[in-house]
Amino acid sequence: MRQLDIFIAFFRSGMLGYGGGPSAIPLVKKEVVDTYKWMDDDEFGDLLAIANTLPGPIATKLAGYIGYRVGGILGLGTALFAAVIPTVFLMVLLLTTLTQFKDQPWVMGMTKAVVPVVGVMLAVMTWDFFKKSTSGLGWTSAIILLIISLGLMEFAHIHPAVIIIVLMAAAWIPLKRKGKKGESAEHKQKRESV
Repeated sequence: MRQLDIFIAFFRSGMLGYGGGPSAIPLVKKEVVDTYKWMDDDEFGDLLAIANTLPGPIATKLAGYIGYRVGGILGLGTALFAAVIPTVFLMVLLLTTLTQFKDQPWVMGMTKAVVPVVGVMLAVMTWDFFKKSTSGLGWTSAIILLIISLGLMEFAHIHPAVIIIVLMAAAWIPLKRKGKKGESAEHKQKRESV
């Protein structure tokens, strides 16, 4: 039953994710977080941040990891199959059909009509992530981080993966130092007790 759930979740998000990986992300989130509850919002956000730093298509990275986490090696294969094979089949079918009608107004209208819907889905997901970041960072820090990140990506043309890695390192270094201080205090306390 779990393999069937994995297949359905990634088949639906793959088939309805018109526009590629970024448009599939909100659909994967809906399946994984809302429908099947395999992860919570924070876990999905962390997974998305890490997946964005790695090379390759985001939809297959999400499918592979989540499939493995939920159903092991078989789940990984099931999720990748569900996310990739049906869309490849549809690409071949649609491209051969649509190339014959590409200059027709209804085809151009169909592709133009989907773009705003994808934009709204991404905006809703972005707003959800922003609200969650304000609960951990506070509004001021979250807005400053948002502005700096936007500036670095749009004006300095720094890849988002670089920004994510720097932020992860910046969060990790104080934790590492805190861990060392805690360790040394522990050792000192043990020495004094002996």
